[in-house]
Amino acid sequence: MKTTKRKVKKYEAWLSPETMHKGSLNWLSELRFAKDEQLFFDDLVKSYTLQLIDSKHFKESKKIVDQLSTQQRETDVLIDTIVNHEKGLNIMVDGIDQLKEENAYKDEHGKLIIQVSLFLKNYRILKTELFTLIKSIIKEGKQKLLLQ
Repeated sequence: MKTTKRKVKKYEAWLSPETMHKGSLNWLSELRFAKDEQLFFDDLVKSYTLQLIDSKHFKESKKIVDQLSTQQRETDVLIDTIVNHEKGLNIMVDGIDQLKEENAYKDEHGKLIIQVSLFLKNYRILKTELFTLIKSIIKEGKQKLLLQ
């Protein structure tokens, strides 16, 4: 953990306000896209509800659906956090030397770098798990049709 903190400190030392602004906008874009994807996942889950609650898939399905629900709440919280963070960027560009506030803003940005990266990593893992589950359900459905 200490090395991560040191890396963040070194990284945030040279972050310009423009770089932080672009980073925040990029995060917002990725998170808003993830939010749209999550609506698609909700529809996907609804489309395969009967197969997902089948005893063979129920345990895994419940875990993934719960994680999806948690991810949706986390996405909303992160979007709000980044929007508020972005509003505070003026502290960096107002031309007034406020070292404490500027350092606090950089610290917050460094923490958000880690938080958003971890969120997106976990989100990709969840998407892979969901698609793998749905893919196996579709394959089983096709096999059942072939056997009839």
